[in-house]
Amino acid sequence: MQYQNAMLKEGCLKDHVFVVTGGGSGLGKAMTTYFLELGAAVVISSRNIEKLERTAKELEEKTQGTVLPVQCDVRNYDQVEQMLAKTLEKFGKVDGLLNNAAGNFISPTERLSANAFDTIIDIVLKGSKNCTLAFGKHWINQKQEKATVLNIVTTYAWTGSAYVVPSATAKAGVLAMTRSLAVEWAKYGIRTNAIAPGPFPTKGAWDRLLPGDLKEKFDMSKKVPLKRVGEHQELANLAAYLMSDYSAYINGEVITIDGGEWLQGAGQFNLLDQIPEEMWDMLEAMIRAKKRG
Repeated sequence: MQYQNAMLKEGCLKDHVFVVTGGGSGLGKAMTTYFLELGAAVVISSRNIEKLERTAKELEEKTQGTVLPVQCDVRNYDQVEQMLAKTLEKFGKVDGLLNNAAGNFISPTERLSANAFDTIIDIVLKGSKNCTLAFGKHWINQKQEKATVLNIVTTYAWTGSAYVVPSATAKAGVLAMTRSLAVEWAKYGIRTNAIAPGPFPTKGAWDRLLPGDLKEKFDMSKKVPLKRVGEHQELANLAAYLMSDYSAYINGEVITIDGGEWLQGAGQFNLLDQIPEEMWDMLEAMIRAKKRG
């Protein structure tokens, strides 16, 4: 099917350097792969340097591109500045930032500790702020002609959603930052856009969020009018377009790619209201057991 295929012209990202946070796995890895296939050099970051190094080796062999793995906790501004410095040391410049690093808990909010809530806010909102601020200051100080920030948000950033309140709160903040900086920083040649994906299953994330047979019980594709979940290449196609010069007149936009899901029923996780109290106990136990394993 055409939507599973690459979209842009070969080599259209040649001589571009992008940084992708959370680029070692899942959707970040899928987007990084396509950037490399189109000719870009990519810096991938996360806290797990071993995973990053494995991914970098795999993707360089697959695409013949250049990947620089950099360990970075985006919650720490000093580490973000060090990541930027390593990028500049290796490539001499950076053209785009993809804020993809995220975290989430599916839980009744009253079951969350203050620390659990803070963890999501710090990774998603504070992390995106840290990276955007560090890179934006660099571009402005260097009087770079053009640069791009692309943020991964979610459809419940504007609707809210039960059972993922920390994520909804943080993503709403990232959405507001996207639109605000699109106006403020346009004069510096910096475009700021966002993508709001619907269900794009990744094994690691979905196994943590919906362990055991819960993935079948709460099949996200049933909420999508197109009756399917997204293919990773579809998201990669859109991300590459928004990071490329083909989208030079798109600024401050948030593009939804969800098969019409949020229009059918706002609040991606509201259906979890059907889970009885005792099942939440089982879910917590399963998640804890999986973490220990």
